[in-house]
Amino acid sequence: MTGSESAGDAHEQGREHGEVQGEVRAGEGGQGSGGEGAEARVSSYDVVISGASLAGSAAAVLLARQGARVALLERRSDPEAYKVLCTHSITANARPVLDELGLVPALEKAGALRNDARWYTRWGWIEPRAAAGGSALPYGYNVRRSTLDPMLRARAAETPGVDLLLGHKVTGVVRDDGGRVAGVRVSAPDGTREIRARLVVGADGKDSAVAGFAGVPTRRHENTRFGYLAHFRDLPLRGGIGQTWFLEPDMAYAFPNDDGITVLAVLPDKKRLPAFREDLEGSFLAFVRGLPEAPPVDSAERVSKIIGTVDHPLISRRPTAPGLALIGDAALTGDPLWGVGCGWALQTAHWLARAVGPAAAGRGDLDRSLARYARRHRTLRGHQRLAADFAKARPFNPGESLMFAAAARDEAMARHMYLFAARLIGPLRFLNPLALTKAVAVNLRHRARRRA
Repeated sequence: MTGSESAGDAHEQGREHGEVQGEVRAGEGGQGSGGEGAEARVSSYDVVISGASLAGSAAAVLLARQGARVALLERRSDPEAYKVLCTHSITANARPVLDELGLVPALEKAGALRNDARWYTRWGWIEPRAAAGGSALPYGYNVRRSTLDPMLRARAAETPGVDLLLGHKVTGVVRDDGGRVAGVRVSAPDGTREIRARLVVGADGKDSAVAGFAGVPTRRHENTRFGYLAHFRDLPLRGGIGQTWFLEPDMAYAFPNDDGITVLAVLPDKKRLPAFREDLEGSFLAFVRGLPEAPPVDSAERVSKIIGTVDHPLISRRPTAPGLALIGDAALTGDPLWGVGCGWALQTAHWLARAVGPAAAGRGDLDRSLARYARRHRTLRGHQRLAADFAKARPFNPGESLMFAAAARDEAMARHMYLFAARLIGPLRFLNPLALTKAVAVNLRHRARRRA
């Protein structure tokens, strides 16, 4: 059994701190790792993407297929690098992107699991199932990032038109005379480099350096839960599927992944943080043992440290500016408890490529194309507003109680909730008048049966 790791010690692999923001004008020189006074080398592409994780690699593939010449930058030098602190779950909304990338056969061969789910509530378990005689529920995949990230990055590297540039850290943006973003300045293993492009894409996470260098404001929503997770081998789960516990206000989830590994996470109210800090391992295991239908954690093998974060605000930024687009966590993050980050990363990359592909390759109006992407991206705002409100670590409000109770009591309502949790429908469809009316009817029938 491995040791534990306190909050704040776990980072994305290779994360660096203390960057100094910078900006240069197109054509200006400057100092870099090539030596004092060294002139930066200049190269040109149609698109330069900072960040070769899920969003960046997917966008690179999809844009290059439309004829764009893409520089895909990754500050880490290891092509096998991956994000460590993650739910390792791809929601069903991103399944079409995986299909278009051609990754589904490779994922299933690597052992990725279709992410069926059941959710505990005080009204009982919500267990979505396909309707009798109906089609199967849509699904995504649970797969460890150590499997997924290198696979997608390799797909990008082998795509004609994509240059994967490892060990390239963005140190500033380049602007043209009109102030439009026109490229980036990078520190590379062999010196300073300037890469100019029609479009700069920030796919570099919630602490996006590209967004900071470009002066894109960040809005933060407080999350009053903290989170720790660990990986276990041979941890049986009921039905062999993912489990989520809504304990009001505490949360937990267990997601089975490839190679017999289950990701087990706890997300308590921050009021419990002092006790967790005194004994992280003991508190983590005690929390899990106390879950309804708790997974038998003591009989499983823990194969990772207990890692986590005590401060995970939800952030949002405008997804576009002249010459600039943000995708994945660089534009918007959700609460980890919902497991939507990977899905949104792939989905926003897909939206961007569809909106700007021809223009990025020089066959259209880029500004109009970016405006189309921004309009499409706005559909995520409602999802984030609900998540940000629930991140206040409170019990269910009356509307949530109505819907969750009905979903625990009625299969059709459970399927409706599943579509929302999979991000296949938005808040307006989830809470439409017909759904609310049906939820009221389900709960009234339940009360009548109990009185009888």
